[in-house]
Amino acid sequence: MSPDSIDLNLLRIFDAVFEERNLALAGKRVNLSQSAVSHALTRLRQVLNDDLFVRTAKGLQPTARAMGMAGQLRGALQQIKSALDIVAFEPARAQRKFVVAANDYITSLLLGRLSQRLNAEAPLTDLVIRPSTRLDLAGQIDVGRIDIAVGIFSDIPSRFRWMKVWDQTDVLLMHRDHPLAEQPLTPDSVLEYPLVAISQGGEEEGAVSGFIFERGLARQSEMFNRAALNLVCAGQSESPRVRVAMAHSLAIPALLRFSNMLALVPSALGREMERNSELKMRAAPYECPREDVRAVWHERSDNDAALQWLRRQMADLARQVRT
Repeated sequence: MSPDSIDLNLLRIFDAVFEERNLALAGKRVNLSQSAVSHALTRLRQVLNDDLFVRTAKGLQPTARAMGMAGQLRGALQQIKSALDIVAFEPARAQRKFVVAANDYITSLLLGRLSQRLNAEAPLTDLVIRPSTRLDLAGQIDVGRIDIAVGIFSDIPSRFRWMKVWDQTDVLLMHRDHPLAEQPLTPDSVLEYPLVAISQGGEEEGAVSGFIFERGLARQSEMFNRAALNLVCAGQSESPRVRVAMAHSLAIPALLRFSNMLALVPSALGREMERNSELKMRAAPYECPREDVRAVWHERSDNDAALQWLRRQMADLARQVRT
């Protein structure tokens, strides 16, 4: 067989298998039996002279050839759908799975609201939230396994599109009974008391200046501005002590309840925790720039009506988040 004679249905089946890594599940997506999916894969393997998928204990794993073609193929299929004008999205009746990558505090602030919106306006859609900390985030966006990633990114490749969700800066959280709760804060405050900070990857994961770079995408690994913090100790004999560094924000109230530690957190999270716990938020006692939280997606999704609708909902709900 020649590549020129490939049935487009074979490519659609390949895309389903790549996404599901399971013949039976892929068959359900394309309304075919498992044997029909297997037969289609055999035909495609003959055309491309590659196994495409290898059986493992964890399911079907794509070969290097399959990994290389998956992203471009999904984009091509999406363009075909757009050209045929079959992507109309009716929220009330649509059955669709949205996959969004975000860390835990963005999930609690934005995606919790988004879930409620979907339940009210698009009740047949499903929302899957993946951790934005995964090292292959850009690759997952490339191959279409993640629709939108939300976070702070210093560099965004031209193949990706983005929109601003909100901007934020660093603030300090403390228990309302903390010795500094009613006192003026100075740069010495962060030297006197140990800190809690959110860090989702350090130098051992390849982080440079608080960012992890992969496939051209630079995503924030530390949920605070280390450069601004380090300026506090310029000329001092000691440095701020980050006593607890953790990947999740939900434990912050418990950590501060019985200690005099200070938590260094994004302002959007700080306001939410101050509102819902016994914590008090204070501005950082040093110069700290505001940074943009952005939603990022692949350029092939620009004309996907369902994802256009989803992005509009996210932009609308983000206005409810105080920073």
